Amino acid sequence: MATGITLKELSKKEELLTGGHRMCSGCGAPIIVKMVLLASDYPIIAANATGCLEVSTCISDYTAWKIPWIHQSLSGAMERGHDMIYICYDNGAYMNTGIQRSSATPFGADTTTCPAGSVIPGKTQQRKNLTKIMAAHDIPYAAQASPSHWMDLVKKVKKALDIKGPKFMNVLSPCNRGWRSRTDDAIMLSRLGVETCYWPLYEIEDGVTKVTFKPREKKPLADFLKPQGRFKHMFAPENEWMLKRAQEMVDKEWGSLLKAEAK
Repeated sequence: MATGITLKELSKKEELLTGGHRMCSGCGAPIIVKMVLLASDYPIIAANATGCLEVSTCISDYTAWKIPWIHQSLSGAMERGHDMIYICYDNGAYMNTGIQRSSATPFGADTTTCPAGSVIPGKTQQRKNLTKIMAAHDIPYAAQASPSHWMDLVKKVKKALDIKGPKFMNVLSPCNRGWRSRTDDAIMLSRLGVETCYWPLYEIEDGVTKVTFKPREKKPLADFLKPQGRFKHMFAPENEWMLKRAQEMVDKEWGSLLKAEAK
């Protein structure tokens, strides 16, 4: 893994995603893209699936990309063994079409297709673990990262780029419209996602799991949920059970991850 990465070194590199794109102010996705592109010393071709990033950075004859850009799918590319790294900026819903529930939406979240109210209390299912799903393809490298921990993210990108075969990275990407948070909260929320272990930082290389960041003091999940309007209903007295269940889910997943690392 590359070492000795400094902000000064990265600041001298050209930004390959320009300003002028139409992503929302405060969106986590362009922050993540810029970090990823700065991490690479190789020529890059971007393959973009349908979503906010695609429709906002390549509009008709205009593009914010300074690199070649194409459209490609995920699971099939992993199964076929293409030599590529696929990076998912995970905002936890179908944001660009109206903030609809997806299988990656966390438990309890209020979305336009699972609205919290008298009928249902938001999403009633746990979010799928996309990182483990991709690792189950027996690919040589899969990892989770966060823009709040930029050095961890950059090191993982550099490491993945030096590995032959299909690689996958899942990066937490706050969406202030869908999360109903402040436009300047992306890094703060990303950090809370890591420190509460909602979004643990780890990698799976050739089947071996390694946790790359362990909080000195694991914060309660409520610290991550409270700044987000999509979880506002969970703090009502009658919904205390939801907070308890959400915390239990996170604790269980964190414990499983630590056990996997210990093997």
